[in-house]
Amino acid sequence: MEYVLDSWKAVRQDTANAVDDFPAADFDFRPAPDTMTFGEAARHILDSSDGLAGLLLAGDDNFATPDFREKLKPHQRKPAANGGAPELAAALRESVDQRTAALAAQPAAFWDHYITRFDGQRVTRLEMVQMIKEHEMTHRAHLFLCLRMKGIVPATTRRRLAKQAGQ
Repeated sequence: MEYVLDSWKAVRQDTANAVDDFPAADFDFRPAPDTMTFGEAARHILDSSDGLAGLLLAGDDNFATPDFREKLKPHQRKPAANGGAPELAAALRESVDQRTAALAAQPAAFWDHYITRFDGQRVTRLEMVQMIKEHEMTHRAHLFLCLRMKGIVPATTRRRLAKQAGQ
């Protein structure tokens, strides 16, 4: 459990770094028609992870209900009025810190409990947290694509290149 939470925090740091690195004036950039803008994808990462982790922490064990999206909303952060890129990056960091701390404080039995995902699949809460992280990684790839299309190298690649240069 600790490894999964630590891994999610590392993924989130790179998500927040992408938001920091992307030009705020270009948050409406859409890499192709019918795809999310950079800003929409970043906000979706925040909203979905807050909502899903919030439902887990609230003890909800059935996400496959018609009102699923409505059940997420009370667990999501309200967008700051006039909030921009720095506020979104800060919210991404704050969210993962708060959610992982709350999840880490749960007793061992919490993690073994089965829930029904929104697609009807039965998984443990630990598997659901892993899915939340994987979902973020999918949308983070969209953010990285946008960065690359703007000529910006993502933090993950910068770290790898720096490590290679130091060897």
